[in-house]
Amino acid sequence: MVVCQYTGTNTNITARGPRLTDERQEDMEISGTATLITGASRGLGAALALELGRLGARLVLASRNRAALEPVLRRVCATGAEAHALEADLGSKDDIYSLAGAATALIGPIDLLIHNASELGPTPLRLLLDTECEDLERVLAVNLLGPFRLTRVIAGSMALRERGTIIHLSSDASVNAYSHWGAYSVSKAALDHLSRLWAAELAERGVRSFSVDPGEMDTQMHAAALPDADPKTLSRPEDVAARIADLIRSSATLNGERIALHSSGAKS
Repeated sequence: MVVCQYTGTNTNITARGPRLTDERQEDMEISGTATLITGASRGLGAALALELGRLGARLVLASRNRAALEPVLRRVCATGAEAHALEADLGSKDDIYSLAGAATALIGPIDLLIHNASELGPTPLRLLLDTECEDLERVLAVNLLGPFRLTRVIAGSMALRERGTIIHLSSDASVNAYSHWGAYSVSKAALDHLSRLWAAELAERGVRSFSVDPGEMDTQMHAAALPDADPKTLSRPEDVAARIADLIRSSATLNGERIALHSSGAKS
């Protein structure tokens, strides 16, 4: 029976996967995979929920906006997928532990963790000299500390079971110094390196970590950052989600890799 429910933040899997140092690796099967997606109420997060649900993943969708999760959950459940929604603020340390525990209770040990939740900072975007310390702290709390804390809680189980994939949604701003993108840019640069560090430390335990720069997409966040951009020139989140699903499944996606889904010059 399909389960569609909300759980406030206030079937054990014992099969083992190959170590990432093995010469031969198999593609990842998404169907039945216990999956946690943060920032799932809109944009790419919502598109990933729909795409992975269509492929048979068992989903927990997280967002700090409970009401915004409702239409996404209904759309996912309409496809026949198992999905649950949890309200949590990735910038809150207390919410992280509640989220991880509730997600595991709902769908079992997490096999696929997607760090999509992201904080842009105040808009219009500001120069670093005009950026308040509190605003930088908030961006780092959501974009860097949140993923670190959530991975730290969940990856231990992955390592014990010798299976798991962790994905960090990055940005072109992580490798290019764009004026006015300071706080966001710093957080995404650190997130990329965090992903590489997890890959280096967890590879021997069969856990894969990589980051994806999705390019410029037609999302609310992009519109807030660049209100004059023509939506017709931007990628559709649904198309990007399908490409990320292919990366998740493919054994050719290298542990520790940073993958850009655009040619050049796209802030996302």
